[in-house]
Order: sequence, then structure tokens, then C-alpha cells
Amino acid sequence: MTANTATPSYWLNWRVLLCAIWVLISIAFASILVSKYEGPCISKRRSRGTGEEPAGILYEDEVWKPCLKGIHPVWLLAFRVFAFFVLLILLILNVAVDGGDIFYFYTQWTFTLITIYFGLGSLLSIYGCYRYHNKVGGVGTDNENIDAEQGIDEAPTNAKNPNESNGAKHLGSNQERCVRQTAGFWGCVFQIVFQMNAGAVMLTDCVFWFIIVPFLEIKDYDLNFCIINMHTVNAIFLLAETALNCLQFPWFRIAYFFLWTVVYVAFQWIVHASFSLWWPYPFPDLSSAFVPLWYALVGLMHIPCFGIFVLVMKMKHNLLSKWFPQSYQCTIHLSQKPNEPAVP
Repeated sequence: MTANTATPSYWLNWRVLLCAIWVLISIAFASILVSKYEGPCISKRRSRGTGEEPAGILYEDEVWKPCLKGIHPVWLLAFRVFAFFVLLILLILNVAVDGGDIFYFYTQWTFTLITIYFGLGSLLSIYGCYRYHNKVGGVGTDNENIDAEQGIDEAPTNAKNPNESNGAKHLGSNQERCVRQTAGFWGCVFQIVFQMNAGAVMLTDCVFWFIIVPFLEIKDYDLNFCIINMHTVNAIFLLAETALNCLQFPWFRIAYFFLWTVVYVAFQWIVHASFSLWWPYPFPDLSSAFVPLWYALVGLMHIPCFGIFVLVMKMKHNLLSKWFPQSYQCTIHLSQKPNEPAVP
């Protein structure tokens, strides 16, 4: 029988103290990584003066362009819209079948997050396709606006001498490659949510298929269609998105993955301290003597789960750059000197 979670004796003990210490260590670890490596707009502007790219820099076109030049951005848009509606329909069906209580589960939090990711990605891809159409279509005013946004100032002599337009365009294209527009607020949010999803999906699916399912099989529990699909479709869509997109995967953003789980744990603690409720999973139950060990193990699992996706990204980069050397257009941004080229 589940203990009464709304009583002071449930919370004022050594088990909760140890678990709180693990949570605080996770927060401190994540805060250090974000403060040291995350590149806000200020540091990006500062990097232009030093000639170095800050860790985790994201360019505006990397949000919406595919990894291969032969793939039109509209195909990435179509995939993101399709994935968004499939995930949204599955989420709605799950709520209709099992009720709102499903949002007590970490799986539903992650599934909702990946649905939001594809919804935001669809909007950013629509904007990207508009920019791509105007740029490729040769609309002069739009091209000039794009160049101006990227910080490319045309020399006054270009306007006076139209015969030098070819040389000016060639010079402008070189400048455009050197001074690319960095992503805005929503682009950075999109990148962060992508990496949060990568770790969270790996964590939920690994725990589900390798821990929970064997345990439920022993208890003769029947898994329904919605539960199985939620732990399969999310990984399939995320891996397909990874294969198509041009996003980076800096390792330090594991911090947001930790913070995502910390928010979930804080939510569970607040709810259970206010009301005596059942725990969605057996291992967060603070009445068990082994719960500090469970919290430590789940926290440590974040590292290999995130590391798996780091390896997936490296494998994608290595394979596609070898198979499609002329078409592959993703780059790994490293801190570099002004005269050193970016690593392709």
C-alpha cells in the first residue's frame, strides 16, 4: 500500500535529504555548463571581435535547411508538419483513452515536448522556405535585405558602377559565407529543445523497454496500443529528423536535459507534498530505503543516454560527408582562429 505522501514524516527523513542533494548537484552541474558554454547574443557579438566562434553557436539557416543540398527545404517542412500532426493525434488519443492523469508520467512530458518541437520546427521551416524562395528566386530587394541582416554592407561604388555587378556579387557571396546571420531567440529555443528531446527520448524508451516492460511482463500486464506507440514513434521521428536536419549537437547542452528532469521531479514532489497520490513509477517513491540509490542511478543514466545521441550525430556526419561530399552542407562549429577554416 502506498504511504501517505502529504504527511511531514514522509518528507522529513534522511532519504529525502539524500535525494534532494542529488537534485541540487544536478542543478549546480547544469548551471555551471550553461553559464560557461552557452553562447548568448552578447557573446556571439563579442566573438566577432576575437575571431572565435563560441561553443554552441547556431546560424539562422541551420534551423530550416536540410543536411544535403539536393534536398529542397520544403521536404524538411513536409516531414515536420507530418510528424507534428501524427504526434499530436496520438497525444490526443492517449488523453481521450486514459485521461489527464497521463501527464503524471515523464513519458507524456517528453512526448508533449517532442510534439512542441515539431510544431515549432514547422513554423521555422515555413519561414525558411520563404527566405530560400526569395533568395533563389533572385528577387533583388529580398536579397539585399538578407545581406543587410547578415551585416554585409555594399560599397558605394557598386551602386554607381553596375558593370562591376558580377565581381561585387562574387565578393558579396564570399562575405556572406564569412558573416552568417546567427539564429534568433526561437531558433535557439528550437536547438535546445532538440537536444533535450534527444536525451529524454533515449531515457524514457530505454527505461520502458529494458526495465518497465520486463517487469510488467512478469506481472502479466497487458500493454495497450497507445503505450507501445508512444515509446516507438517518438524515437523513429526524432532519428528521421536528425538524419534530415542541419542542427548541431554541442555536448554541454546535456545541462538542459538534466534541468528538464529536475523540473519533472520538482513537480512530482510539490504535487505529492500537497496531496496523497500514487507515484507514476515505483522508483521515485520516497518511502523506499533504496530510493536515494534509484535517484543517483537515474541521474547517471542521463550521461549515456545523451552520449548515445552524440554518437548518432557523429556517425551521421561521418557517413554523409563520405557518401555525399559535394552535397553535405552541415558543419561542426569549433572555436577557431580568424584565419583557420571551419571544420567541414
